[in-house]
Amino acid sequence: MSDSVFRKKSVVKAIADVGEGHSSHMNKVLGVRDLTSFGIAAIIGAGIFSTIGRASVNGGPAVSLLFVFTAIACVFTALSYAQFASTVPVSGSAYTYAYVSFGEIFAWIIGWALILEYAVSNMVVAISWSEYFTSMLEGFGIHFPSYWATDYGSAAKAYALVQASATPASLPENTRELAQAFQDAPALGSLKFIADLPAGFVTVLITALVYVGIKESRAASNLLVVLKLAVIGLVIAAGAFYVKPANWSPFAPNGVAGVLSGVASVFFAFIGFDSISTTAEECKNPQRDLPRAMIYCLIICTVLYVLITLVLTGMVNYKELGVDDPLAYVFQKVGLDAIAGVISVSAVVAITSALLVYQLGQPRIWMTMSRDGLLWPRFSKIHPRYRTPSFATIVTGFLVAIPSLFLDMQFFIDLTSVGTFFAFILVCAGILFLDAKGLSKHSKFKVPYINGKYIVGLALVVAMVLVLRAGGLLSGIQEKPLLAFFWLTWALFSVLSFRYNFSLLPVLGILTNLYLMTELGISNWAIFVVWLVIGLVIYFSYGYRKSKLAFETAS
Repeated sequence: MSDSVFRKKSVVKAIADVGEGHSSHMNKVLGVRDLTSFGIAAIIGAGIFSTIGRASVNGGPAVSLLFVFTAIACVFTALSYAQFASTVPVSGSAYTYAYVSFGEIFAWIIGWALILEYAVSNMVVAISWSEYFTSMLEGFGIHFPSYWATDYGSAAKAYALVQASATPASLPENTRELAQAFQDAPALGSLKFIADLPAGFVTVLITALVYVGIKESRAASNLLVVLKLAVIGLVIAAGAFYVKPANWSPFAPNGVAGVLSGVASVFFAFIGFDSISTTAEECKNPQRDLPRAMIYCLIICTVLYVLITLVLTGMVNYKELGVDDPLAYVFQKVGLDAIAGVISVSAVVAITSALLVYQLGQPRIWMTMSRDGLLWPRFSKIHPRYRTPSFATIVTGFLVAIPSLFLDMQFFIDLTSVGTFFAFILVCAGILFLDAKGLSKHSKFKVPYINGKYIVGLALVVAMVLVLRAGGLLSGIQEKPLLAFFWLTWALFSVLSFRYNFSLLPVLGILTNLYLMTELGISNWAIFVVWLVIGLVIYFSYGYRKSKLAFETAS
């Protein structure tokens, strides 16, 4: 069995499979501008309109540096993605890249993790959309019942806090509003009926658009991105006049630990760039345009995130940003209600573009896995008229819409990052494999080669000296046991880099992503492991037997 689960697909085979069956009939209409637009749509979504505020509460203005650090980690990964995309221009993203590098079992694990990533990312975006939508309605004097615009758990928790508090008026306004929503909700006996209906509605709407076709999705995305960038430009330009440098002091009020506590929220903002690679089979020239688009959108979005963070934390005290609509909130705080209203209306439209891209990407992962025989054949069915993976798109709609009705945003933010980090690490490691096996010769774009023979080990020595002098090695490992694995991995790559002249940038991608993983809570890992176990049960009960590679090996 060990030989079977590690069976690999060749680069030539992966490309040839695209031309087989109905999947070869997908419309090839996307150029570099469209792909860059998709990337910006995915990266600048709920992250900049919502989760940026949550990250700033603990990290203060220094969260802007966390965006830079996270972006650097993503640059290393994006370069690796870009090389793979130019080598294997197939819709499977990291799933396909793992298939040609490490074998079927790793491909399945990554594909299964990507399904989780895209699904929960869209749930966060849908919930954020709901917050701005109801806020926009309030601005027009329309009150949407709060119990139909939140999740049961948050409302019940808030109600319990209010009931337990001796001075409910001292609790945050948001907590009191949620408690009131719980109290006002219709009930059947002791069971309260509470659901986030706008989140479910917008998911169904976007799923219908994605189902209809890539041309329509492209047009909608390009239009929404233009609007989104205009709003962000307005925020930066207008907000700059209301920045008070005193709000930037202290710059890192809770130190490095406070800044890094926002890793899940900040990293969530960047994961969208890999969604570009899921559209490879609908690109005019994927081997040229995919790498360019990944780098372009990452650079543009990093600059915008840093500027937005500095403006927000400069306009108000960082402690006030723990809201779901921070951009609108800061302008209301300084008395610019008109701009706050424009932001709320625009955010409803702009966040929709992020929802569209994620909802576009996930069905194409399922389609590719199905085409390889690892999922049921219906997932690779292409609609005869719309040229989209129709069944996979419908399933994706249900998978996102139903949980978004009932679960909390923070739960999804934390859960998203675990699988994404894991996928990013394997993609970076895959470049080392391509180099070692001489497969990089197929790549039209290559990660710039910098010999890591001495640099990786020297950097480890310097880092260890600094940590030991600060006295934080043992205490850090005790607090976060995964740090021990991080240091051991770095030591291993120091040896391997010295022996095999590993390319430095993919190694840095592996190490930075692995370090960011250590900042995630144990609950995230527990849920991810449960999801992984479910996936392995499906693989060994179906995919392992039905894999097309299994039949080819047998014949």
